[in-house]
Amino acid sequence: MIVGVPRELVAGERRVALVPGALQPLVKAGATVLVERGAGEAAGYPDAEYQACGAELVAERAQVFARADVIAQVNTYAAAGEAASGDLARLRDGQVVIGLADPLGQAARVAELAGRGVTAFGLELIPRITRAQSMDVLSSMATVAGYKAVLMAANRLPRMFPMLMTAAGTLKPARVLIMGAGVAGLQAIATAKRLGAVVSGYDVRSAVREQIESLGGRFVDLGLETENLEDKGGYAREQSEEFLRRQREAMTRVVADSDVVITTAAIPGKRSPILVTAPMVEAMSPGSVIIDLGAERGGNCELTRPGEEIVEHGVTIVGPINVPSTVPYHASQMYARNLATFLKHLTSKEGALQIDTGDEITAGTLMCRAGEVVHPRLRDLLGLPALPAPAAEAAAR
Repeated sequence: MIVGVPRELVAGERRVALVPGALQPLVKAGATVLVERGAGEAAGYPDAEYQACGAELVAERAQVFARADVIAQVNTYAAAGEAASGDLARLRDGQVVIGLADPLGQAARVAELAGRGVTAFGLELIPRITRAQSMDVLSSMATVAGYKAVLMAANRLPRMFPMLMTAAGTLKPARVLIMGAGVAGLQAIATAKRLGAVVSGYDVRSAVREQIESLGGRFVDLGLETENLEDKGGYAREQSEEFLRRQREAMTRVVADSDVVITTAAIPGKRSPILVTAPMVEAMSPGSVIIDLGAERGGNCELTRPGEEIVEHGVTIVGPINVPSTVPYHASQMYARNLATFLKHLTSKEGALQIDTGDEITAGTLMCRAGEVVHPRLRDLLGLPALPAPAAEAAAR
């Protein structure tokens, strides 16, 4: 098996799909790993380290695609779009592509991949089951984002996070509110607590109260009905506008009493829900900070401008894009371990690729194969009819 690692082409992307330490087991198992020169430099992994771990450096991107059986990327063509338009033509029939694809938001681009005859896996679709935890790139990247969001807030807040008793008097601790207690939110709670802030956490799923409190945060209870607000995958469901309206009304006072608000609510393939309205921002004290991790899909704050930092009513509102890329060394390390574990899952004992669609992890992440979009959710988004069940298909033959 030949695995190719090209440079990332999306503007501002500093991560790399495989780091030297993650490719060593592949090389030992008999795989050839091709790395485009400079692929890991922005993340802190020079070419020499890849060579030392057994990788073959390739100067021409086209050669990586021409020779590799498997293309390992952070952003596949489906996620990168125009930035990687040249890669679409480089892909060939039967080639395997593994990486982030934004499949629920870019189903049309997945269809383009299908048109090239490639077998593409979207790592955002990893099922949240116990045996897939070591492959869960969304959780890994959310961990990085939650950590970095707190540092971004601390850097902009005109006060310190911890309570300090000094000869010049006592400094009150900062009050930090984390909205959303998924992986990013919980990491943000833990980080803000370590910095000495008074931390509160809110989530529509009351079941996460124990997790928030175990990290030293206070669970914000708005007194709303919270049953059936979590899907079978463990994610918060999309809520009705009526629920969101009542939620915003109850949240106004909590937001106004916070020095820092970090929002983390995101729904795959859909616009981020508005959690912080313009009146809430206006009620906050001047100098307060909002870090909106939902900015990539429009933002959880009504005033957020994705990719920008603005000041409204004296409140700094940051809408960062691709936060994990701001910590590329460790973000790449975590992503690479997830990807390498997934690739191992697809590899037989003899070192050959085996795509078992009877396996929940394989079937759940497989987007297209043999010229056809095969993932049920993507077919639905594209308006395609459901594919026949394997048994029915076999009988039809």
